[in-house]
Amino acid sequence: TNTPIGRDGKLAKPRQLHNTHWGLVCPAETPEGQACGLVKNLSLMCYVSVGSPSEPLIEFMINRGMEVVEEYEPLRYPHATKIFVNGVWCGVHSDPKHLVSQVLDTRRKSYLQYEVSLVRDIRDREFKVFSDAGRVMRPVFTVQQEDDHESGIAKGALVLTKDLVNKLAKEQAEPPEDPSMKIGWEGLIRAGTIEYLDAEEEETAMICMTPEDLDLYRMQKAGYVVDDDNTDDPNRRLKTKTNPTTH
Repeated sequence: TNTPIGRDGKLAKPRQLHNTHWGLVCPAETPEGQACGLVKNLSLMCYVSVGSPSEPLIEFMINRGMEVVEEYEPLRYPHATKIFVNGVWCGVHSDPKHLVSQVLDTRRKSYLQYEVSLVRDIRDREFKVFSDAGRVMRPVFTVQQEDDHESGIAKGALVLTKDLVNKLAKEQAEPPEDPSMKIGWEGLIRAGTIEYLDAEEEETAMICMTPEDLDLYRMQKAGYVVDDDNTDDPNRRLKTKTNPTTH
């Protein structure tokens, strides 16, 4: 990315990393000299969306109880959540939590394009869906939201299992003759273990840094008292104190 600012300027602000660049822009890969910070490079695992049609998304949500905006009566549903698709107000829904969980589950099962972004703003009662091109996204591991009795994955655990990791390692050592049998990166996305988030969806998602944070969360959920990490390692990550009323 090339910032359209003169190279001879002495301003430091345009050259600095912004908070929203986390995971999307490489903090080290930038030229020295006058162009330092003005010419930025995307991170290695970053992805730019290519776009997909929005009509199937609208049809999908209409079949799940969305009332189109032309038929919406504000007096009947004063607290309904507005639904926007690529910035266009398409309709409203009276049970947004159920709708968001359905659309999210559909995306994780790869029935929807993995580059579709789902942003629910609870305070403003808005649900925004984006399927346009040009959005910068980064991959994250998904966490199981409910107990899955079929796969045996408990709520709050990573969807990525050791069996899948062992299959990937075996595949790396002995590549299969049939390319369609290969799992690879696309297979991880189809399995729902990895999903792409853009900067706006990250604002409404709870993302932990390490799997150990998930273990701490489960222990606190069970009522255990977790001691703070008081090791003398100078390189350890600084964590905020956990609030038992919100975690």
